Amino acid sequence: MQVVRPYYKPSPAPAKEGLSLKEKIGYTIASGLVIGAGIYAIYRVVRKGKEKKSDSKSFQDGTPQTIAKQIKMAFENDGKPGTDIDKLRMIMSALKSKEQFIQVTKEYEKQFHSLLLQDMKDELQSSEYDEMLYIKESKPEKNGGKIPLETLYKNWARRLKAAFDKTYSIFPGTDEKNIKAVFSEIPTHRDFIQVGLAYYRIYKANLITDLKSELEYWEYPDYMKIIALKPKGQ
Repeated sequence: MQVVRPYYKPSPAPAKEGLSLKEKIGYTIASGLVIGAGIYAIYRVVRKGKEKKSDSKSFQDGTPQTIAKQIKMAFENDGKPGTDIDKLRMIMSALKSKEQFIQVTKEYEKQFHSLLLQDMKDELQSSEYDEMLYIKESKPEKNGGKIPLETLYKNWARRLKAAFDKTYSIFPGTDEKNIKAVFSEIPTHRDFIQVGLAYYRIYKANLITDLKSELEYWEYPDYMKIIALKPKGQ
């Protein structure tokens, strides 16, 4: 006699409730990558826009954008070794105020994605960097503002000391162009005397004595002639 076995239909597998931990982690990582890529793309578009906007104004004389580009060109020095210090000194001396310098640093970062002061430190010797710093510190806070004479005397004195501290490789030297630049800026005999007093207060040394020790004996009269041709002052 044949035994008929009852038919049992297999029960369907229980439905999954939500995602597994592994799946959740995978989706989270994928979502993060997509979002990150989107943010980076937006950042690049914004950065390129700022760069283009800044660069478009870099051919207008005297704008912060133009000054930023001129400074970069001085660093590059037409591909020659070192920085064009004479050009950089001229650019810094032409600044109208500390406010304008801040504007230049912002435009420099927009155009070249680098910090101006850090590039300056990398490009210049310590004495050259100090000179540029003191030129900037000799500017008024705002365009059209005035700066106290005592501040000018102090920064002229510091720039002269930076010129005396110039080195060439490991050898001590003198930045004679820096000295000439300072002497050309000092307006009168009286102001020159005040610079000497400021020099002594800061360094406890005589400016004329240090100047003579830095220059050849036949050079010294030519430098002093720059001062001698100026008015006496009040």
